[in-house]
Order: sequence, then structure tokens, then C-alpha cells
Amino acid sequence: MHASSDFAIRRRQFLKSSVAAAGGIAWGVRPKTAIAREGAAPTNEYRGPNVIIVRFGGGVRRRETIAAETTYSPYFLHQLCRQGTLFPKMEISSEPGVETSHGQGTLNILTGIYDEYQDVENKFLASRFEAKAPTLFEYFRKSYDVAPHQALLINGEDRTDEEFYSFSNHHLFGVNYRCSVLSLYRFKTYLLRRQIETRTIADGGKPRKLTDKELTAKRAELKKLEDLDYREKSQDGQGGPIHAFWEKWRAHYGETGLVNPRGDRLLTELSLWAMKELRPRLMMINYNDPDYVHWGKLHHYTRGVSIIDEGLKRLVTSVAADEFYRDNTILAIVPDCGRDNNRFVDVPCQHHFNSKSSREIFALLLGPGIERGRVVDKPAQQISMAATIGKAMGMPTKFAQGDVLQEVFA
Repeated sequence: MHASSDFAIRRRQFLKSSVAAAGGIAWGVRPKTAIAREGAAPTNEYRGPNVIIVRFGGGVRRRETIAAETTYSPYFLHQLCRQGTLFPKMEISSEPGVETSHGQGTLNILTGIYDEYQDVENKFLASRFEAKAPTLFEYFRKSYDVAPHQALLINGEDRTDEEFYSFSNHHLFGVNYRCSVLSLYRFKTYLLRRQIETRTIADGGKPRKLTDKELTAKRAELKKLEDLDYREKSQDGQGGPIHAFWEKWRAHYGETGLVNPRGDRLLTELSLWAMKELRPRLMMINYNDPDYVHWGKLHHYTRGVSIIDEGLKRLVTSVAADEFYRDNTILAIVPDCGRDNNRFVDVPCQHHFNSKSSREIFALLLGPGIERGRVVDKPAQQISMAATIGKAMGMPTKFAQGDVLQEVFA
């Protein structure tokens, strides 16, 4: 189903049933922290495929990605698309209230529903959204005995608002089933806590003690970063395995931030490190460099598409070289949104106009059990990704509204 009217009906039914199931909980009231309210931790081991969701993010058009004559992602188009099932006509619903942007598109993918999202502080162009429906991470961790660090969100440094999409406010799921997050924001908070605890900083490659003035400044900086995490009361990080990860990262790249990669190259590096050190079973990479087109040059956009393409090649190469992931990993690649094709605006390739082309995206799934070299030349909805991934992982996604993309499965 993909008609706007059908989605509107299904969404109203979802919201109505959710409120009833919550026993009268007011969905419009945002609790400080969502708490899971039922049952003990699952004890069944996950034995299904690993899944890596790649948000081909920052908003990309089909023209620069899956169109052979104009693509800036040749590896994706000419190599990966031959190995899986491609949906070249995937789209984002045009029903009222469904916006075409990065945070909304990410939550469409993760929850399997279209919703009207509003920044929790009503700030203009801010994206502090909270999902009412469970995310794939929550479904996964509630269905199986999976450690938090094995469900990972890899997030960009310029998208701090998206840092907190790790759990929903659904009364049957919530913070107890959240995923872990790797990002520069998380590294900075880890590093500041470590520096304050030890009263030591690396200076020219050698440790030295912080002065009282420096220590006060570090504490103020840490509080500023911690205040951004409005959804989590605990300020002790994300647990031992994540702390150990950041300690190895710090030992390799140092504390200055001048050595490690930046932008989407950083996300690729974090993902490859995570696969080696944390062994995630479900991971989402939120690429975003094409959105630098807002600086005004088309080159910023096309270069961003190429950087994601390079990242995909490194990712697939690492999967093939690692016994833990080889022959047991599904890649689900889908944009957060498309781009406007109006060549007469001052800044090219926008997405805030909600034009037809900004709703035109694509999706590719490849891996064990998925049809190879298939092109499904008919419309499909972005929210169908959640139900399809849920089926591949053997877990129910009962609150997702999108249909399973049955053509994917061999």
C-alpha cells in the first residue's frame, strides 16, 4: 500500500490503538525519560544475520546515485546493485505532515511509520524529535539477548539532534532497550570525563596535570555537552565496552581531534572500528556529507555522494574479510530524503520545499537470502524498510505500518 489516503488512515488507527493500549497515557506529553515497563530481559540468543543499515544521507537524488549517465557513486551502482535487490522507485509519502528531511527520514526508516515530528523545544529547523513507535533497535533488544553495544547508531558530528534517536517513548519499549551511539560528541564527553577524573591532559603527546583554572573550564565544557542529552539522566557514559572502545580510539588518534578523519569519512572509520572491537549485530550508519550543499556549491553535494560511495566500498571489503560478518551480513542502503531539482534557486539541490523529487529515493538490500541482481520497478515506501529488516532478523515489528518488501527474499 502506498497511497497517501491509505497511510493517513493507517496512521490514525495506529495512534488510536496506541493510546488505548497505553491505558490513557497522554502521547502529547513528553516524559523526561521513557522507561520500559514490562517483563524481564530476553534470554534467547540471536542467531540471525548481522544487519548494517546505511543511511545514504544528507538527501540525495536518484540522478547522482542510480542513474548510470550521471552517477557519482559508481561502486554502489555498478557493483553493489548487481549483488542485491534494488527498488529504484522508492518514495516518501506525500500525505500532509510528512516532511522530507534528515531526522524525519531516519525515523521513518527506524520505526516504519510516517509521523508529524516537531522539535521538543519548538526551535526553528531543529530536529530534536522523539518517536512514538519503537525503533528497530528496541525491537531487536527486546526480542533477543543482545548487549547494548551490539546495537549501534553511528552518528555525524554535525547532527547532534540525531544523537538521541536511540529509543522511542513507546510504553512497551523505551530507554531500557536503547542502542549505543558512536560519534564525536560521545568521544568528546568520554574524553572530558576522563580528563576531569585523572586531572590530566595530553599536551604535545605527553601527559600533564590540569591547572585549577583548566579543570574548571573542562567541567563547564562537559556540563554543556551533557545538557544536550536531554533524554538520559545517567551521565556515566554507555558502559564498559564503549569506554574501552574510546580508550583505544584515544590511544590511536590522540585527544586533539586534529588527527582522526572528519565528516562521513569519520563515520566509515567508526563503523570499521566498531565491527572489529564491538561486533554489532545491528548497526546504522547515518552518512550526511551531501547536505553540505547548503553552503551553496553543487560540488559540496556531489563530493559528498562520492565520499559515501567510497565508504560503502571500504565497508563491504571489511565485511568480506571478517569471518564474523562474511556471508552472514545484510546491507540495507536507503536515503533519508531526496533533493529538489529546481536549477533556478540560489542554492541548488534543496529538500525543504517538499517537492516531488525530494520524495523520490531508492533502496538496495543485499546479503544472504536476498535476491541477487533484481530490480523491482514499481513504487515502494520508505517505511517498508523497518518491516523488511524485521522479517530478515526474525523479529516482530508490530507497530510498523509499512508492508514487507516481499520481493527481497529469494
